[in-house]
Amino acid sequence: MWIVRHRKVGFLMVTVFALVVAGCATQPRAGSSHLPGFLMGLLHGFLILFSLIGSFFMDVRIYAFPNAGRWYDLGYFLGASMFLGGGGAAGRR
Repeated sequence: MWIVRHRKVGFLMVTVFALVVAGCATQPRAGSSHLPGFLMGLLHGFLILFSLIGSFFMDVRIYAFPNAGRWYDLGYFLGASMFLGGGGAAGRR
């Protein structure tokens, strides 16, 4: 019984921490020379679920605009695929 309680508390702490970290994210200005590239796209793709939940309560986007173009898109796609399980989850049947 105490193991279940500790897991719930641990899950709650991780969720609150992720929401606080996602809440600190900012969008770059349109005239900025430091646009998000591949690595930021990978990070944003990996945090897609937390960004989506945060967008319901705050002014948070799940996709950075403006960005560096196709490299950002590739990183975003790979990060979202890793976090959401990709196509490999369906092949385990």
